[in-house]
Amino acid sequence: MDWGMKNRLAQIIKGDGKCMFLPIDHGYFQGPTRMLEKPGETIAPLIEFADALFVTRGVLRSCIDTRNTPPIILRVSGGSSVIGQALENETITTSIEECLRLNVQAVGMSIFVGSDYEFQSLSNLGKLVNECERYGIPVMAVTAVGKELEKRDARYLGLCCRIAAEIGAKVVKTYWCEDFDKVVDGCPVPVVMAGGPKCETELDAFNFVHDGMSKGAIGLNLGRNIWQHQYPVPMMKALRAIVHDDASVADAREIFETEKSK
Repeated sequence: MDWGMKNRLAQIIKGDGKCMFLPIDHGYFQGPTRMLEKPGETIAPLIEFADALFVTRGVLRSCIDTRNTPPIILRVSGGSSVIGQALENETITTSIEECLRLNVQAVGMSIFVGSDYEFQSLSNLGKLVNECERYGIPVMAVTAVGKELEKRDARYLGLCCRIAAEIGAKVVKTYWCEDFDKVVDGCPVPVVMAGGPKCETELDAFNFVHDGMSKGAIGLNLGRNIWQHQYPVPMMKALRAIVHDDASVADAREIFETEKSK
């Protein structure tokens, strides 16, 4: 691995080998998602606790302060909307020149294994990796499942993650599931956990995050469970403690309650 690739990875994955990414890319297929109508305002109190920001080029340019931002992971896939026929019908929407122009530390795109667009999305990942390897930019593959959430079990996600790694992704973002260690053990590159649907309570989030970290994940890529929460900063701090400080669920809950009362 060349120096540039290693340096970019070191900016998004901290010295302890862990990471906490803050995704605000949801609008690329959902439009003005609740609490993300004005992305810059939503993340203003959270950004200092994020190791990297997962964002599209449009929101990056229009909403993110160039002087106060963590490393950027740029969302480079899209092409379908939540009201369209198939979320899985995506393409690469952003050129490598744009990624360099925006000085991003990594790029991310979705793959849809098992869908009608499996070949298309995996081919797109291969092409993206080819381009990014040329310029030393890490690729994060997102194991998306479209609207078919029932697919999220260890066997399916393990398959998705391994394929993404085999094609060349440097990091894989996937959903937590039961037997999550089976997913991580079969993936030769670091795995970060996605949030998926918003959890009913903060304890639900603490539990799955702690379980996933104990089973080999290196960190998180959570959005709605943080910025749609009534107390987003306490949530961010509590989850960060699980990731970076090996906090227990009880510790995280105490941090949350303490921060909430301030």
